[in-house]
Amino acid sequence: MAKTDVTVQLSGEDGNVFSILGRTTKALRHAGHQDLAKELSEKIWDCASYDEALQLVQEYVVAQ
Repeated sequence: MAKTDVTVQLSGEDGNVFSILGRTTKALRHAGHQDLAKELSEKIWDCASYDEALQLVQEYVVAQ
C-alpha cells in the first residue's frame, strides 16, 4: 500500500526514471507532501535498477 493516495500516471509515459521521479515528486508536492517528495528524491539514488526505482515510487503513490 502506498504512503499516500496521490495517483501518478506511470504506464504509457516516458520510461526515463528521472522523468518518473519528476512527475511523482511534483504530484506529491502539489498534494502537500513536500517531506515525502524530498524523502523519495533522496532514496531513489540508492536503487540499483529501473525496476527497483519503480517499486520505490509505488511505495509513495498509487501508480496508473
